[in-house]
Amino acid sequence: MSVNRRELIQMTDDEMHAFIEEQKSLQVSCIGADGWPHLTTLWFAVVDQKIVFETYTRSQKILNLRRNPNITLLLEDGIVYEKLRGVMIKGMARLESKPENVEKYAKAVMLRNQPELGEEILSEAAKQMSLKRTAVIIEPHEMISWDHTKLAGGY
Repeated sequence: MSVNRRELIQMTDDEMHAFIEEQKSLQVSCIGADGWPHLTTLWFAVVDQKIVFETYTRSQKILNLRRNPNITLLLEDGIVYEKLRGVMIKGMARLESKPENVEKYAKAVMLRNQPELGEEILSEAAKQMSLKRTAVIIEPHEMISWDHTKLAGGY
């Protein structure tokens, strides 16, 4: 009986959550009006166990997600094959544009990525950002993971 290599490299739920927390940048793919993927990279946070990010309300990402809320996220690291690790999340984007709600998500993203700025500065920045931004909350449908370090050099 052959060994399923996919099962060998799959992360557990705990490993996936820990891996996501380690990452700084999130690759986001949505579908443009022309049917092609629109791919970008941005900072994110995990709020209430969901990946969230915020971006300008007039951005192409938001226009695309209003048309089609399907979204794919990618978090990955590793330079050489035996060290590659990643998590791909397929889901639906829930858009939040009320400034008081966007502010919460914007602050979470900034706090995660720029904690050295301090609570007061981050609160004021999040308040200002919330006026022109939309938060995107990901409702995951499928998570796919890989961790080539589990192969211990065997391919």
